[in-house]
Amino acid sequence: MSTAFGGNRGLRPIPPEKGVFPLDHLHQCDLEKKDYLSCLKTNGHQSEVCRSFSKKYLECRMEKNLMAKQDMSELGFGKGNDMDPSATKK
Repeated sequence: MSTAFGGNRGLRPIPPEKGVFPLDHLHQCDLEKKDYLSCLKTNGHQSEVCRSFSKKYLECRMEKNLMAKQDMSELGFGKGNDMDPSATKK
């Protein structure tokens, strides 16, 4: 018997660590999202090069109440470890 459509009925789903946050149905942070995705595409999907765009996107979501406000250091953005998006690959 296949579980392709029914899933594993015996196990309970595990909620995400940070909880649930609303989707951006009104496209309030589309510019930041597009900038981040463009950076990823341009840089071979190396997320460390695009950290500044990721940070701007998360800040936008917090400003628009699309996610809980929290210190950026809790999200992995400490002082001095953000890379310049114009930095060249080593």
